[in-house]
Amino acid sequence: MNDKKLFKWVILLLLLPIGLAYFGGDRFRYPCQDPDNWEKEMCKMPRCDVTRTCPEHIFKGQRDPRLGPPPTRVEPMGATPAPTCQQPAGACK
Repeated sequence: MNDKKLFKWVILLLLLPIGLAYFGGDRFRYPCQDPDNWEKEMCKMPRCDVTRTCPEHIFKGQRDPRLGPPPTRVEPMGATPAPTCQQPAGACK
């Protein structure tokens, strides 16, 4: 009898997280985090500014994902001259 009960609990504990992961879907903490809502009225100023949920507020400190990846800037090595010492001899170390 205890083996059947244990087996049922093991199956439940295995299926519960799998079911939650499968049926959970994509969720966002704020509606304006969802790229599909960025053009909607609720995610545009001044309406979202009151609740501070505009994409500009949510992604603060990060690059706005609407802009895409940052442009690649490749600067050649040695393009910047090394600083030179402008003081009398022996003062720079």
